[in-house]
Amino acid sequence: MDFEPKWIAWETTRRCNLRCIHCRSSSALEIKGHEDFSFAQATAVIDDISSYTKPVLVLSGGEPLLRDDIFEIAHYGTDKGLRMCLATNGTLVTDETCRQIQSAGLKMVSLSLDGATQETHDDFRAQAGAFAGTMRAMELFRRHDIPFLINSSFTVRNRTEIPAIFELVKQSGAVAWYMFMIVPTGRGEDVMDELIPESLYDEILEWHYQVEKKETDLLMRPTCAPHYYRIVRQKAKEEGERYTRRSLSFSTGGSKGCLAGQLICLIDVDGEVLPCSYFPLSAGNIYQRGFKDIWEHSELFTTLRDFKNYKDNCGRCEYVNVCGGCRARAYAVTGDYLAQEPYCSYVPARIRAQ
Repeated sequence: MDFEPKWIAWETTRRCNLRCIHCRSSSALEIKGHEDFSFAQATAVIDDISSYTKPVLVLSGGEPLLRDDIFEIAHYGTDKGLRMCLATNGTLVTDETCRQIQSAGLKMVSLSLDGATQETHDDFRAQAGAFAGTMRAMELFRRHDIPFLINSSFTVRNRTEIPAIFELVKQSGAVAWYMFMIVPTGRGEDVMDELIPESLYDEILEWHYQVEKKETDLLMRPTCAPHYYRIVRQKAKEEGERYTRRSLSFSTGGSKGCLAGQLICLIDVDGEVLPCSYFPLSAGNIYQRGFKDIWEHSELFTTLRDFKNYKDNCGRCEYVNVCGGCRARAYAVTGDYLAQEPYCSYVPARIRAQ
């Protein structure tokens, strides 16, 4: 496998106007100890990354629209040849925001939708009016011809609305829908008891597979559910079909499960380079080491890329190269990021044969 960085999320601020139950960020309007980096630091990071590779760079948060210079950062990245994207909760989007998105050359905007109704979404986002804000942002993006995708995060509190949210997304004009299976990190650690149980995981992923097979307009991806890539291969084999995936120019282009530290990573507001948005261990600080050095030589990333390191069922599974288990979830649940995926019920063939 070629371990080229295809997609980088960049936490441009930890400030936010919402307090979503699953978020890794601090989510307050003023943050002590993790302040926003300067514009000069931002351009230095972009220079460093773009001198080595040209990934998708997602300006995230917190809420990135709280930064006065977020579109200057986006414009600078665009000029450096990076495919710049924006991740927002949508509540601060205006007509002027849309004009600045277009002017800065942003290729894609992501929004979050965690309920098919105002009641469910606002409960998940812990903010009255959040659902209305997301709906308004969708309308503005349609009006300004700005491509957008929708991320939906699921726990037991909203899992019954998965089909209804899918239908709402289809009507929204979004180009893609990413179904996130919650990984407990940050405030998400407080929802351990709400995680989708192992007994329902495959049922939900098989529903996704059947819907995705028929869907021709909307790109669909389950996220933080790496065993989906085992399921689709099993199903395709059972049905005598060749496994193929559609892709978009701004995505990783991969058809593999856990990509943390392999094709993707997160740079947090302090400059720490993490395997993904839900993996709290750092591979190095971008202000102290160049991105290329961290990506190619950090002990954490090289360990994650050696599948022989994986333990128990994951280490003995015939699907380890296409699934790998969620390393962040393994760490959150067991304290060992090389442990087997905690929410996978599959028994590897070599174990069944014993």
